[in-house]
This record gives sequence, C-alpha cells and structure tokens, in this order.
Amino acid sequence: MSTTTLRETPLASAHRKLNARMVDFAGWNMPVQYKSIVTEHMATRERVGLFDVSHMGEFLVTGERAADFVQYVIANDVNRLTVPDRALYSQLCYENGGTVDDLIVYRRKDNFMLVVNASNIDKDFAWLKSHASQFGVTLTNLSDDLGLLALQGPQAVPLLAELAGDFVAELPSFGYGEAIIDGVKISFGRTGYTGEDGFEIFVDAAKVEWLWNTLLEKGASRGIEACGLGARDTLRLEAGLPLYGHELEKDISPIESGLGWSVKPEKGNFIGRDVLAKQKAGEISRQIVCLKAEGKALPRQGYAVFSGDKEVGAVTSGSQGIFVGYPIAFAMVSKELTKVGTELSIAIRDTKVPAKVVTRPWYKRKK
Repeated sequence: MSTTTLRETPLASAHRKLNARMVDFAGWNMPVQYKSIVTEHMATRERVGLFDVSHMGEFLVTGERAADFVQYVIANDVNRLTVPDRALYSQLCYENGGTVDDLIVYRRKDNFMLVVNASNIDKDFAWLKSHASQFGVTLTNLSDDLGLLALQGPQAVPLLAELAGDFVAELPSFGYGEAIIDGVKISFGRTGYTGEDGFEIFVDAAKVEWLWNTLLEKGASRGIEACGLGARDTLRLEAGLPLYGHELEKDISPIESGLGWSVKPEKGNFIGRDVLAKQKAGEISRQIVCLKAEGKALPRQGYAVFSGDKEVGAVTSGSQGIFVGYPIAFAMVSKELTKVGTELSIAIRDTKVPAKVVTRPWYKRKK
C-alpha cells in the first residue's frame, strides 16, 4: 500500500518536522518513533511523553435511553458511573462472547462518549447502529472532528495543571474534565494506555496541532518527549494492557484475555452475557498469561509456547520489557497452565527459551 492511500491525522506535518519514522498502522500513516523507542519509553516512565492518538474513534450517544443502550452493548456495568464526568473501561462483545472491540466509555452530563480503536471505527459504528434503533438513541461519529493527544508520565499532571488550572490535579482516575486554554476548549479523561498517570485530551481537529506544540513547548523544562506507536506498544505491554488484534479478537473473549474483572454478568442482560457468565464461572479451556522469559532473545506474536515437548499455545504480544529489564510476552495457553510459577518455554528461532508465568502486570507504577 502506498503512503498516498493512507489516512493521516491533522498532526502529520508536525510529525515530519520532528523527523518521525512513519509507518502504516491500520490504514493510517502514523509515527512509530522519533528519537528511539527506548528513549520515548523511558521518558514516559520517568518524566512525560506526548502521543498523537487522533486516529482513535469517538462516538456520541444521545437520547433518553442512552444509558440503557450503553449498558446493553458493553460487558462492564455503566451504572457504576453514578455521577457524570466519569469513565470506565469495557468491551463490546458478540453473542458468542468474542470481542468486537475494547473501549473507554465516558458518562458526560447529557450524553455518553465512546472511544474506540482506530482499526475498528467503521466496524464498531455499524455494529452499534445495528442495535441502536431498539433504544431510540442517536449515534454520531465524531472521529474526524476531534483530535486526541495522550499526555502520560509522572510530570503529566503538573504540566496540564500549569496550562488548564490546578483543578486537574484533583480529578480522580477515570474522571473527565473540561478547560479553556488561550480561548480554546479542551476536554480530558484521566486515563491512558501506558501504565502511567496522565490524560487523554480531546480538542477540535483544527486546534490539535496548536495543542501539540503548546504541550511540547511548555513541557520542555519537564523533559517531555514526543512518542510514537512503538513506545506506546512497549509501554502498554509492560503495564499488562491488552491490544485488539492480539489479546482480544472476534474469537477471543474478555474472560479468555484475563479481563474478567471488567465483565459484570450480574448487571443483567447484555450482548454475550450468557456465554461470558459461563466463562467467568470457569468454563474456559484457555487464557492469556504473562510470561517472563530468560536470556535476551525477544518473543514475538505467533511464536509457539511449549510445556515440555508439547505445544500448548502461542505468544500474542512480546517485546523487551524496557523498564523492567527482561523479555516479556502475553501468551494464550491451556487453562491448566495459567497458574503463577508454571514453567514453560517459547520457541524463538531454533531454541526453546525458558519462560515462567508471572503475575500481571510486569510493571505497576508506585502511587
């Protein structure tokens, strides 16, 4: 596919000015790195990183029964959002329990906003529309109208507070807020995909380059780095966070992915409930585990996993754990091999590299 056919975010020219290496990601021409993945990973862990995630999708749900509709299509319990300006993580599931997508649900004062993966925007919107009529809700695709930046790391909160006001520091995790900066309205959730504290910041697409440049300028004294999709992937993996197309898929349920905490069968009827309830009660034959591998060879998606001489699964994501200092991998394996401490091995080239099942996640920030 030639780059001329790829979609671009409003920040494409800004990325080129920073000499980003651009790659095709789900049909988007996106920066994979600027300086290096290691530099950007460590900047986010130790200081602050800024990511362009404007390729993500945003859908608005409005109508008197908006809450009922969202409750029906997600696996988590939207009634946990007892007040406006709160968010939760969930999944959209098929009747068979497989995953349509994973997403963040924002409850705002008079509507809901759903933030979905870039690769699934069209599929998700069509799937949601197919269920919307029975609730009388209106779905609006805001994806082309909004820019989205992720500001992540220990310095993210003081940096945004400096620009938007001290109140942002009081926002709870998965809280939602709004502010005016130099006459421009922004909104933000205290969420992220790195394992660090920080925000995902929404702004009009026409203003996202201004916000990008403002954050880089104001964050320079705090050691900010522009970060690409390479570091985004290594950071989310270290933090034990799933990626659609790897740990979640149309044939991988949230329970099989190890996300049972986010599936609430007790809330009542929702799409996929019957299957997911049985799986959560133990009726599964396989599940995603976290592996810590020995040596320096890196596990990659698709590499076979063995118990002794028997092939028992495959790696779904793998990399060097840049901050933790050893190779790490998510792998789908037989259920009986999911106990922490289980000794397995990963076939890397011509060698079976020893690996052990460890507690999820590999990295957890100190509060």
